[in-house]
This record gives sequence, C-alpha cells and structure tokens, in this order.
Amino acid sequence: MLKSKYSDGFFSIDKENGFLPLAEPLRQLPEAYTDLQTLIDQMPIEREDGSKGLLHTEGAFEKAVLQIENHLEQVKSEKDPFVRAALFRAYSFVCSAYTLAPAHHHFIANGTYGKAHRTVPKNIAQPFAEVADQLGQFPFLDYHYSYSLGNYYKINPDGGFNWENLGMAAKFSGMSDERGFIMLHVDINQYSPQLIEGSMGIVHAQDDEEMNHHLELVGTALKHMNARRRLMWEASRWKHYNDFRVFIMGVKGNTDIFDEGLIYEGVWDEPKAFRGQTGAQDNIIPTADIISGVVDFYPENQLTQYLMDLRQYRPVCVQDFLKDLKESSTGSAGTIARLKASNNQKGLQLLLKILEEIYLFRNGHWQFVQKYIMSNTAYPKATGGTPITSWIPNQIKAVLSAMTTVDQLTEDGAHGFDKKEWKVRFEKKVQLLNKQLEIVQVPSFNPEDVFKLNAALGLNDA
Repeated sequence: MLKSKYSDGFFSIDKENGFLPLAEPLRQLPEAYTDLQTLIDQMPIEREDGSKGLLHTEGAFEKAVLQIENHLEQVKSEKDPFVRAALFRAYSFVCSAYTLAPAHHHFIANGTYGKAHRTVPKNIAQPFAEVADQLGQFPFLDYHYSYSLGNYYKINPDGGFNWENLGMAAKFSGMSDERGFIMLHVDINQYSPQLIEGSMGIVHAQDDEEMNHHLELVGTALKHMNARRRLMWEASRWKHYNDFRVFIMGVKGNTDIFDEGLIYEGVWDEPKAFRGQTGAQDNIIPTADIISGVVDFYPENQLTQYLMDLRQYRPVCVQDFLKDLKESSTGSAGTIARLKASNNQKGLQLLLKILEEIYLFRNGHWQFVQKYIMSNTAYPKATGGTPITSWIPNQIKAVLSAMTTVDQLTEDGAHGFDKKEWKVRFEKKVQLLNKQLEIVQVPSFNPEDVFKLNAALGLNDA
C-alpha cells in the first residue's frame, strides 16, 4: 500500500519535500571531525579563494589522507541523521578522490583515464563502511547523500533552489562548471513535491476528474523540470566536464580503471565493486516511468537489468517508495489500464503529454551524453559503469513503445486531438533514434554527426 510519506530522518518522500532533504544539509561537519573537514576544504583542484588545492598536485591528496584520524568509534555513536549524511558525504568524497586521483592526473597528462588506487586506507574505509551501514547504503560516492541532493547550501539563505543560488559543501574540481553541473540537479528537484503529489493522487483517484487533475499535475511538474534541465548547457560547459568527471567514476563496470575491484582495509578481505555516482540514480524519471506505465515497456535485456541494479543505489526510503508505487500501479490498477477502462479520452491525452515530457527528458539527457561525454573522450563507459552508446537509447525505446500504445487508445478529434499531427512528430522521434544508433555502430564514429541529427530533425535540446 502506498503511504503518505517515506522518511529516514534526512529525506522525506512526500508532497511537501519531494525528493529533497527535510532541511538544508549540514555544510560543515561537527567539531569532532575537524581534521576530516579541513581535508575536504583543502581537497578541490581549485579552492574557493582561488588557490590550488591538494588534488592539483599529484600525490598530495593521498599523503594528506593518511594523516587523518580513524574516527570509527566516534562515527558508531552518531545518531543524528543529518550528521550521518554529512559524514557519508565527506568519506565518500575522500574515498573517490583518493582512489581516482591517479586516474585524473593520467588524464591530464595523456588524455586517457589511468588506473585508480586499488585500496581504501583503513582510517577512511572503516568509518566510511560504518556510516554507510547505518544509512543502508554502499560505501561509495552516491547521488543522494553525497554528490548532489545532500551536498547543497543556499548562497542567499532567503533565496530559492535555482542553481545560481546553490553552492557545493564538498567538491572535486571546485570550478564553476562542477557547481553548475550538479547543483542544477538539485534545482530540477525543486518541482519534485508536485510530482509526488500528482503521482500519489493518480494512484488514489476515484474518478476521471480526480485522475485528470493529478495527471495534469505530473505533466506540469515534468514540464517545469525539463525547462530547468535545459539550462545545463549554460550552467556547465560541456568542454569542461572532464575537469571532474573521473572522480565520480564507479568501480563496477569500469575494470579498465579499477581492475577487479577495490579493497577496503580493515573491513573486507575481498575486493568490492560498486557503481559510481550518476544522474541515473535520481528519482524523477523512475517515478514518472512507473506512474505513466513506461516501466511496463522496458525491454527485457541486460541494459534494463543495469537500470534495475541502480535502484539499489538510493536511500532505503526512496527504494520503498518506488517499490510501493510500482505495486500500486500494476495490472488493472495501472494508469493506462484505468484510462482505457473508463475511456477517459482527456486523461489519455494528458498521459501522452506526460510521455512527451519523459521523452524530452531522456532525449535531452542523451544529447548531454553526446556532447559532454562522447565529444570529450572515447572511453565507452558511463560513471555508473553502463555502456555509453546504448544505455539511454534503451530507455527511449520504452517511452516510444508506451506512446504507441496510448496513441492507439486515443480518438481522433476528441478534445481537439489531431492524431495525424501527433504521428508526424512521433515518427521524427523514431527516425532520430534509428539514425543515431546506425552511426554509433561504426567503431570510429564521429560524435558530432550524432549530435547534429537532433537539429536536423527539429529535436535539438540546446
């Protein structure tokens, strides 16, 4: 059964907070962890005062990490969920920066990612594994507690969540492009309360009027999110993505960097492999996929298994919410089935608008991949360890399949719906994806050829 809220004390998934924390995350660690906080402050390639930080000089950060006290016993005694979240964030940044610093410096020197350190030192590994266990998370950099949603502060406390007003509590490059890149994800989530309210409302709707109201709420939220998401092109310049990208790489799926895994000294004897931080760990599209029925059109393949695997890399309260939402939206309780059963033509059209926004979100993300990643490096894996050229297209196909099914249920002319016009726009989407996938099949393809097709077919996100 779908509950009204899902909370772990730091996040509360409900119509008031959406997917953002209950309050602004701690910017600084408590005084007991002064040495760890000082390390975080000195870590970025470029510090706030313009000076060069520890990651700027090869070997400097690793040396500083080894001087940090092992705070295992102190971490064991922490009960405050906001302190736990801040500790998880701090240790995850140190873990990623420590292990991936050699890969970063190799990229600076050679233009390719080098090998990471294979061991997390005991003084970091033990307290990190402890706080991760307290939160029910994997001990590696994540999207929620670490890099994005739990890593912001408002520059103007009275201001809003627009990315221009958000700073990062912890950072790798310390440059404006990193801030714009990840704080825009927080910005987009300012509309998640409306998405949650609409999604829960759809599940509980008792008639067509209630259903249509909440479908419209979801569609409006996604439209706002897409408008903010498109600002990525100005918030973070694509040519500068590699200034910080290597530090959010995961172990799983990236054997070229980590070999068979990562040793956590004093925690496990065998190497571990966890996925890296990725926007695919965000909750907006999984929620939209479930409530719209797109999830029922996921292809049965390895790429979809990757998607399901990423569900584990979320706070437990988010996992519970997505699980309950799915269980409440299947079979005859599914949105498409309910709209079909009542022949709710207005609702079907509203659902098509939702699917359009999901498509635009995914296709926009696919365009980010084309410019921010494929145009910057030939490395074939995403930070989450998934294959670059096929991962998002796999999900775009699911959206297109859902669109086809819903279109078949709509009546031409009902509430002014023009099926012919809709199908012309739909065929352009299909044509775009097919042509792009043809290009990327060639081993030495030109990423610019893939990107230019978006403008040629009138689907350019930028």
